[in-house]
Amino acid sequence: MDKRKEMYYPINEDAAKRAKEMNSFYDYAPGSATEEYRRCVDEAAALAEHQKTRVDPMYHEKIDRLLDTYARKLAANMNEGFAIDARVPSILITGGSNFPVRKKEKQNAARDRNMAEWRQVQGLLDKIRSTGMGGISADDSQAVAKLESKLASLESAQEKMKAVNAYYRKHKTLDGCPDISEDVLIKLKSGMESSWRTDEKPYPSWALSNNNAEIRRVKERLTSLARQKEIGYTGWDFDGGRVEANKEDNRLQIIFDDKPDEETRAALKSNGFRWAPSVGAWQRQLNDNAIYAAGRLDCIRPLTGESPSEVQKRVRLERQTDAIADEPVSGPEGPDETKQDGGMQMY
Repeated sequence: MDKRKEMYYPINEDAAKRAKEMNSFYDYAPGSATEEYRRCVDEAAALAEHQKTRVDPMYHEKIDRLLDTYARKLAANMNEGFAIDARVPSILITGGSNFPVRKKEKQNAARDRNMAEWRQVQGLLDKIRSTGMGGISADDSQAVAKLESKLASLESAQEKMKAVNAYYRKHKTLDGCPDISEDVLIKLKSGMESSWRTDEKPYPSWALSNNNAEIRRVKERLTSLARQKEIGYTGWDFDGGRVEANKEDNRLQIIFDDKPDEETRAALKSNGFRWAPSVGAWQRQLNDNAIYAAGRLDCIRPLTGESPSEVQKRVRLERQTDAIADEPVSGPEGPDETKQDGGMQMY
């Protein structure tokens, strides 16, 4: 099967034909709406493939998800547009006598809303273009490693700026400073000579302050991600497969024993799950929203009869109970770390 066909969503050709007949004297060319839709999706796919050549492979899955969202939302927008155009005929078709003015006003308002939605759909192309080119997303499975690397770089820069300023305070010159290269030395001297500078230090106070604020922000993000990972999401079995909470990849993954039917696949897509051939699973970012979305899918309801949210609550409570049971009992002088057995201490 052509892989491109898997990208496409259905276009309502009957609605497109009715819309054409209600607004034009020309005959509708069968399949032309679908052809136009697929042309747009093909262009988006070419854009996505080009973006993949520009960024790290870790962003490829996100680009694929954005492309699928674009294809799905564009189909929905076009189908809705056809339905709107078919509501009221053009005055050129009906003539001016008894023309439904009020209905036409409502139709035009619906067209405006549909056009606004179309602009939002086109905005997904900009997201594809920017993926992998900006900051670190929490949806990135390598987010923690990247943030730790960024934090180390920021902290190193902070120490370097402080060392350079300290050298200048002591020597009243930057010549011979071991912490900077010749190029940096020239730039710092040029900056210090600027007429707008009121701070004689090589690195002004605001530079250290801003960098320190960024250090705090990155630390807060790391703490937040660590807290999310410690929440302890858990998977479950369902009739026909299992759900796994993959903490390493930060994904809630649905693994079916057999390929799900078209209706099930559509339900998975509408709830944010995307097929990942590399792992053989339908998945989305592992968080509370993913659990709530899973709760809307009867096809993956836990065998226990609980909802996915109830499974999370039960397992977390069980873990908390086990943790409490494993805690050492403390007496008046602290935890009892020894036991007596036949007069001998057992450590």
